[in-house]
Amino acid sequence: MPAGTDDRMIGGLRHNGDDMLDAKLLSLNQVTLMPCSLEDVVAAMGRHGVPAISIWRDKLHECGLAKARKLLESEGLAVSGLCFGGLITSPDAGEAAKAMDEVRRAIDDAAAVEAGCLVFVAGGVDPRDKDIRATRARALDRVAELVPYARAAKVTLGLEPLHPMICATRSVVSTIGIANDWCDALAAEDVVGIAVDTYAVWWDPDLETEIRRAGKRICAFHISDWLPDTQDLRLDRGMMGDGVIDIPCIRRMVEAAGYAGHREVEIFSARNWWKQDADEVIRIVKERYQTAV
Repeated sequence: MPAGTDDRMIGGLRHNGDDMLDAKLLSLNQVTLMPCSLEDVVAAMGRHGVPAISIWRDKLHECGLAKARKLLESEGLAVSGLCFGGLITSPDAGEAAKAMDEVRRAIDDAAAVEAGCLVFVAGGVDPRDKDIRATRARALDRVAELVPYARAAKVTLGLEPLHPMICATRSVVSTIGIANDWCDALAAEDVVGIAVDTYAVWWDPDLETEIRRAGKRICAFHISDWLPDTQDLRLDRGMMGDGVIDIPCIRRMVEAAGYAGHREVEIFSARNWWKQDADEVIRIVKERYQTAV
């Protein structure tokens, strides 16, 4: 722990050292309650006074944009993000063109719900190609093509580094360092930022240096925990405090770098939390937000 922090055990969990975290900065990513519709998630968040949501795009389409906007307005919910756009790494020109069109539609969706950012997942290494450097170069060039569209829509693309274990399938942006390099190359900081996800980056020995380098580029902060007995790399995340990530330490890093936005709870959990009652999940999220973040 950094010097000067006051981390103590409360109810079996380490307290974050701050008296209380600002409840207005809590956001709940819809994926945490994935079996539920957007309508049900919004209603549950209203019952528990959670002030912000990150919306999963297929659930948005199930609900419909017009109805979704009314639901969000009725509960006064801020939209911290829309998940997700991307997967633009295909070496096939036709496939790539379709993927780029889909990202443009995702940008439109993000604008429609006034999302804080569109979370951007680059895409993995194609088995027809197997060239990770060429894949990264293609993806970066295609993000550059998307910048004018995102700028016109006033939507920030939040480049999200993902854990290297899913580099083959989800994203060749595996570290905040790579995301910073892309931001440097794009020179479009008005419209391209970085989404920091504790689950994806906690292992990185250069984490503190790269978060400091990212600075005001950080446009989203996602929180969940890595379970010691993780059984699925994507779909078995833990509730904050149940795993091995020092979440308070990473939170302090992003805040020291200048980030002052929402702290978004994003828990993919087919084994556990997706099977629980939504109200109970939100109750525990709110509790752990104060004791383990």
